[in-house]
Amino acid sequence: MRFFRTAGPVRPNEHYAIPPLDRPGLGDLLELIQRQQYFALLAPPRSGKTSVLNALRDCLNNGAAGGIRCVYVNVGPIQDAHDDVTPDIRSVLASIAEATRVFGDDFPKTWPDTLEKAGPDVGLQHVIGDWCRASPTPLVLLLDNVDVLVGDTLLSVLLQLRVGHIDRPAGFPQSVVLCGVHDIRHHRFCLGDSTAIPPNPFSMVSEWLRLGDFTKAETYALMEQHTTETKQPFEEAALAEVWEQTQGQPWLVNALCDEACFKRKDGRDRTRPIAKADIHAAKETLVASRRTHFDQLVQELKNEQVRRVLAPILSGGQALHTVQDLACARDIGIVDASKPPRIANPIYAEVVTQELGSMVESGLDEPAAWYVDDAGRLDMHKLLRAFSTFYGEHAEHWLGRLADYSEAGPQLILQAYLQRIVNGGGRIEREYGIGRGAVDIQVLWPEEAGQPSDLWTRIVVECKALQPSGRQSLESTIERGVTQTLRYMAQCKAKEGHLVVFDRREEPRYGDAREPTTVERDEGSVVVWHL
Repeated sequence: MRFFRTAGPVRPNEHYAIPPLDRPGLGDLLELIQRQQYFALLAPPRSGKTSVLNALRDCLNNGAAGGIRCVYVNVGPIQDAHDDVTPDIRSVLASIAEATRVFGDDFPKTWPDTLEKAGPDVGLQHVIGDWCRASPTPLVLLLDNVDVLVGDTLLSVLLQLRVGHIDRPAGFPQSVVLCGVHDIRHHRFCLGDSTAIPPNPFSMVSEWLRLGDFTKAETYALMEQHTTETKQPFEEAALAEVWEQTQGQPWLVNALCDEACFKRKDGRDRTRPIAKADIHAAKETLVASRRTHFDQLVQELKNEQVRRVLAPILSGGQALHTVQDLACARDIGIVDASKPPRIANPIYAEVVTQELGSMVESGLDEPAAWYVDDAGRLDMHKLLRAFSTFYGEHAEHWLGRLADYSEAGPQLILQAYLQRIVNGGGRIEREYGIGRGAVDIQVLWPEEAGQPSDLWTRIVVECKALQPSGRQSLESTIERGVTQTLRYMAQCKAKEGHLVVFDRREEPRYGDAREPTTVERDEGSVVVWHL
């Protein structure tokens, strides 16, 4: 039996898998290698880059490009010493030597002496050159996680590859593939302790390839493999929901399906199909579990470049990031390639929002029952009135705690408050976007136990903020916000809508929250809360 892969490279005999080399295109890779090109392959964490490299190694060693030998080396464990590159260069060469054992350990046994005599600035080049000249066939070298080699070590490795590559294929590898998460062209290098600009270390790199997420067809095909092997189908709505929640991010697709099909008791019953509700339940469990992948994602929220990209997305404000900021955020996969950028998928959006609002949410002690009437309906009017009081009393404290994301602070506090209450029986869905001037929240609530989620009550909450430096008036903000709320209500088929306007031009009001007003239009009515 095979399973969905959630850790380590793909093994097709053990895991459901999209053929790794189908994604970048085997023909394109072979053409680059046959043309003796050095190229880069970039991919976000847990996107399958190592699986691609392993598959390419096996393919080449099985004769796909003629008489070529291919060696895969992971340089990720090597830690940059910054002030002395010698230990790092020695570690790189030791890793290559270990990887060549599959061919009978033909790496030059004298490489430590060669490195000591030549020194770290040319030792790597000399040792690899000796290895290639002694090899009976041309060599291809796959360097994984090369972006971990920061500073002087990365610069030294790149410059030695650049100088040596002119001797290919007899005296240096025919092709070298530099693989990693971050585009190393964005690294800032200097020569030693000086501020001098070094020679271009990338001039030998002919192509910069990027490994994308699964397509919709590939996402569906992966789930179909489970159905083929177990006879357990996914309902059409479940297939669509996996795609909607993950947008094809490979680890998320596998982890979500693994949770739904193998970890949940109902999912292990192969006589019943996987339904949309199973995917929703699996998503909630997955987000709450804080898997290692999510912890890595959360750590990136502290990155200043990532913060400059995410803050306007979370607040709906105007973009303030640089090209390099956006490249960094896209490298790690937290935002997509659209213009303007968006958080890459709904699961990442929920993880980010819950993490940033977790301090607020953990400090609340208000059970959902306080806001549910006798008929089981969620009283959003009562809930938002309580929030307006809470915000007036505690905003200053929590906005201070959210200083790194101050632009999005009010929206994050509201979402944390809603999340804490709605977790008692419903769920929240969010939509963000730079430049929209608003954040869309959809609250879904069942009116009776066991009710299918498609029948849950839908309530729209639109968030807008008036910034001290903004030019819009309160009146125009409300006018535009009501229009956006009604549009979102129509899109969601929601009968109830609220517009929350955070007026950051003035201090939060303590103990005397304004009364909400209702705006009536032909399309419907919206309750406006001015905080």
